[in-house]
Amino acid sequence: MADPSSYRPKPGEIPDSPGVYRFRDEHRRVIYVGKAKSLRQRLANYFQDLAGLHPRTRSMVTTAASVEWTVVSTEVEALQLEYSWIKEYDPRFNVKYRDDKSYPYLAVTMNEEYPRVQVMRGHKKKGVRYFGPYAHAWAIRDTVDLLLRVFPVRTCSAGVFKNAARTGRPCLLGYIGKCSAPCVDRVSAEEHRELADEFCDFMTGRTTTYIRRLEKQMGEAAEEMEYERAARLRDDIEALKKAMEKNAVVLADATDADLIAVAEDELEAAVQIFHVRGGRVRGQRGWVTDKVEEITTGALVEHALQQLYGEETGDAVPKEVLVPALPDPVEPVQEWLAGRRGSGVSLRIPQRGDKKALMETVQRNAQQALVLHKTKRASDLTTRSRALEEIADALDLDSAPLRIECYDISHLQGDDVVASMVVFEDGLARKSEYRRFQIKGFAGQDDVRSMHEVITRRFRRYLAEKEKTGEWTENEDGTAENSADGLKDDDGRPKKFAYPPQLVVVDGGAPQVAAAQRALDELGIDDIAVCGLAKRLEEVWLPGDDDPVVLPRTSEGLYLLQRVRDEAHRFAISYQRTKRSKRFRSSPLDDVPGLGDTRKQALLKHFGSLKKLRSATIDQICEVPGIGRKTAETIAAALAQAAPAAPAVNTATGEIMEEEPGTMGSSGEPVTMGAPDERRGQET
Repeated sequence: MADPSSYRPKPGEIPDSPGVYRFRDEHRRVIYVGKAKSLRQRLANYFQDLAGLHPRTRSMVTTAASVEWTVVSTEVEALQLEYSWIKEYDPRFNVKYRDDKSYPYLAVTMNEEYPRVQVMRGHKKKGVRYFGPYAHAWAIRDTVDLLLRVFPVRTCSAGVFKNAARTGRPCLLGYIGKCSAPCVDRVSAEEHRELADEFCDFMTGRTTTYIRRLEKQMGEAAEEMEYERAARLRDDIEALKKAMEKNAVVLADATDADLIAVAEDELEAAVQIFHVRGGRVRGQRGWVTDKVEEITTGALVEHALQQLYGEETGDAVPKEVLVPALPDPVEPVQEWLAGRRGSGVSLRIPQRGDKKALMETVQRNAQQALVLHKTKRASDLTTRSRALEEIADALDLDSAPLRIECYDISHLQGDDVVASMVVFEDGLARKSEYRRFQIKGFAGQDDVRSMHEVITRRFRRYLAEKEKTGEWTENEDGTAENSADGLKDDDGRPKKFAYPPQLVVVDGGAPQVAAAQRALDELGIDDIAVCGLAKRLEEVWLPGDDDPVVLPRTSEGLYLLQRVRDEAHRFAISYQRTKRSKRFRSSPLDDVPGLGDTRKQALLKHFGSLKKLRSATIDQICEVPGIGRKTAETIAAALAQAAPAAPAVNTATGEIMEEEPGTMGSSGEPVTMGAPDERRGQET
């Protein structure tokens, strides 16, 4: 625990101007980012008597070992820089809106020749029309199912579409009238695009035109005694009205606005957002955050605005944003929002009428979200703090272990031995820093040797990256700057092995704990605690102790250790199963004698897909480096004998190569690769 006075800047060093500041811990990791109208006045608040600070603020300044700042010209620049640094460093003590899952949108891919209606998550793509966000994907499918009667737009994937075009037979939706079947030329590309445009117009609130048109057509059909057609039009009208009822008008004059409400207590705050487009509620989302310090409702609103619009531009930022309290000062925030939208944005508190009534509804949702969050044991700040304190007391640690790493070994009867590393910070899983290891030193069921190897490799990387601290230079304003930040990868992201834990947990008993401690001792690391959690009796083992530490079954500390251990086990066994399943996949290239993984990979990289390789001539195959004419003839013969429908597999990486170039990965998800032995990120 650091004394803030040990790194407090000298009087007169801090400029009295707008800027952004960063607190770093002893490992140079950024743990807090903030902005200020006056850096001098703002930073002075952190270096006062610890007894007068908010508990979370006190924890932050005692964890920090240094502070640095950057001067900017305006408060708008400070707002932008603060947002970008929070996104880059993901500081532990900043206001972070948890439970912010990836909300689904109803998307229409207008950038394709035949637009498709689908559910989309994640970053928005250029040329795609988005509606939402929705709370649940099933709500989108419900709406789409109703609207496809009237606007039979394509909803199938590219693979299904191409297969239908090849066979000349549409899918089931084409047969039942919920798709216009452009795949078999029932409608032209222009006609299908008109349907997609009408679908988008209806979703934006222009509903009256289509209802009146269908009612007129229904009347004409009835007069001409085409009763079946009239009945079908009647059903279409009912479907549209039913879809409209799901999004009732809440604000007149086709208003576009976002309403933000905040419910808070001394420790946490819940934020709820209603997205109103064309006067109708088109989507809802919510977040929960820990209150890091004494923070006003206006400051919480400011952070919510950054989270909501930080990566949005154009019409995604509405003309009007209604909030329960205004940031102080409000002008820089309004200017920042206007810059994101490209035109003026009204940021205000509703005073009366329909907007105030709707704001009260949003506020009730925020209150309910906070109450619901409080019932979730694992996410409760007080519970997490108590759990960390209990672990510190039980293991005789100097302070609560804010960062915990847990390791587990997984194999199948000695084959495909792998290990996992999961990270919990402040009692919460930090999935971006999970790691997966392949155990290559030996094969077999020796979990103890495997654990020793994993701990050695992980902390050898830590020691290597610790030495690369970069060179520090002094700026004209007296601030220090790291010109070659050794704590970053080549892509600019912070290195994930650069920060040590306060506690290492291994899945196992005394032998596994002894192996982990021996690995740390061999590396000369003596400031990291080690313990093991045995599954049989949930006993906690410490290095060198003959008897385990037994925590009460009702202990929050034991509950947290169990969650950490179970997450490590889940992550390890998931990776092990993935490797095992890839091992059983085959490729026609496997039958080519003398063709190793390197040349297989070169072939697939050169041609882009197995389909193109199959259609290549022998002379074209010979153009690949390392492939002679005799080998090319053998490859061509092997591919000719292989069944064309069999999926091609890159045996060097274990990834299925789709027939179309550029799409790789058996799960359809991007595969993130790390160092040769360590795989980074979540499961792939």
